[in-house]
Amino acid sequence: MPTAPRPTAAPTPARPSLTERRKAETQLEIARTAAALFADRGPGVTADEIARASGVALRTFYRYFRTKEDAVAPLLAVGVRQWIGDLAAATAGPGAPSPRVALERAARRALTPADEPAEEALRWTRGLLRAMPGEPALRAVWHRVHHDSEEELRPVLARLTGADPLVVRLAAAAANTALRVAVEEWAAGDQPADGPHGPAELVVRGMRALTAGLPELDGPQDPQGPGNQDSPGGN
Repeated sequence: MPTAPRPTAAPTPARPSLTERRKAETQLEIARTAAALFADRGPGVTADEIARASGVALRTFYRYFRTKEDAVAPLLAVGVRQWIGDLAAATAGPGAPSPRVALERAARRALTPADEPAEEALRWTRGLLRAMPGEPALRAVWHRVHHDSEEELRPVLARLTGADPLVVRLAAAAANTALRVAVEEWAAGDQPADGPHGPAELVVRGMRALTAGLPELDGPQDPQGPGNQDSPGGN
């Protein structure tokens, strides 16, 4: 008698070295400073001002970033990395949540501020997005971050769904667009990040709308049931 297939576990990523972790921490600290300055003063901020406010030499700044606008990329990518990391940890197979449910849960967690630093990062992101109409270079960084996240999302969805490449690409584009639009829509208003009109709720609405025509995301079974808040029929 054949045995049932075991759920597919995600590969365990290699832990970054101490040097790599310190570099990432420094880049993120510079990114926070740059975001605060851009949000407060607009595109007139200089790389030298960002470096001085961050407590690093201008030479160090340019070792990490090519332009002053590039400096905000690590901050903008924080939520994206969390989302893809959570999704990559999901398993596939009988008894596992469907890819659709896994996508929604990961996106909701990424855009729900769990502590003050996370809430502050969302506030800075809101300020940056409001500054972007007058600064094309900042908007280019925002779109580049999301383009890169879409590329990273594709192999994760391929593993979870087992779908053909076109479906995987469509699903990645839809999910990534839902995340981007949710943050942009929230940033354009004044709603709190953790309320019913916060980015976490908006991303689920957007994801359900944009992936409704992709039944491959439902998987062989959805143990959540039609009434669960994480399922497409939930609230």
